[in-house]
This record gives sequence, structure tokens and C-alpha cells, in this order.
Amino acid sequence: MRIVSGKYKGRHINPPKNITARPTTDFAKESLFNLLTNRIDYEQCTVLDLFSGTGSISFEFVSRGVRDVIAVELAHTQQNFIISTSKALGINNLTVVRADVFKYLRSCSIRFDIIFADPPYALENIGQIVDIIFENQLLTEGGMLILEHSANNNFQSHPHFAEHRAYGNVNFSFFR
Repeated sequence: MRIVSGKYKGRHINPPKNITARPTTDFAKESLFNLLTNRIDYEQCTVLDLFSGTGSISFEFVSRGVRDVIAVELAHTQQNFIISTSKALGINNLTVVRADVFKYLRSCSIRFDIIFADPPYALENIGQIVDIIFENQLLTEGGMLILEHSANNNFQSHPHFAEHRAYGNVNFSFFR
């Protein structure tokens, strides 16, 4: 796993073998960030990375110059890995929060320009993530939610759905 672009471009991130997260593939991550680069000004963004896993998406945003990233991860092993990698890279604008994502979203009072969520593909209540984010108004005006999911999910009927992109087996649904 590597950081695709920006300040830390080419740096490899090697999570320990006991991490159970399924990282976004480099191909899907590179395609996603190529799309985002044409749509947003990273330096003006605040980002929330939900189900952070290895922190790959958080590190990509930081590398591209976002102001602040909050990474939410419940698993202690993953959280420690993100913190230690962040320290090794000298990152000071990434905050790691150990929390259940649903509880975090219900109590969060911060608004974000981008929220990225990569829940386990088998999560039964995956659609609730989208609903909670919009019910609690966690996006800034013009903000974007990006949900990574399997091909088994279809969010096109959601009132905030904007578009869908598929890169191999990785699917991204965008909400505004």
C-alpha cells in the first residue's frame, strides 16, 4: 500500500499482519483522488475519515494538503497503526479518534467539507451512515460524502445521491 500523490507520494505504508481492515486498493484510491483533484481545493478542506482501517485514505488527504483530518476507527490495533504511521511521517494535522462510528456521528458537532466512509462491506445498516450524516448536518455547504461499498449496494434512490463510480470491485457513491 502506498501514498499516491502529494507531499508523501510514493511512501509505502506497511500495516501489521494482524490488522483486519480491508484497505481501499491503490487503483481505486488513485482513481478516486484523480476525480477529486478536479473538483476540490484540498488546502481549504476539512475531512472526516470513517472506518479508517489502515489510515490509507487519511494519509492520502494529508499528503495532498488538506487542513485537518479526523480519522475514526474502533479497532485498537488499527488506531495504533494510524497514530504510529502519522508520527513516523511527521504529520500534525491528523487526529485519530477511537470510537464506534455511529455513536461518533450522532454526537459530532463539527461540519466537514468531505466525509469519506469505508465501512465493512457486509455491514447491514450501511445506509444509516448516509442518513445520520445528513440528519445531523455534518457537511458544510457544498460538502461531499463519499461512501465506499460493494456492488451489492445501490443508493441511487437516496435524496442526496449525486453519482456512482466503480473501479474494479470497489464502488464509490457520492452524496451532496
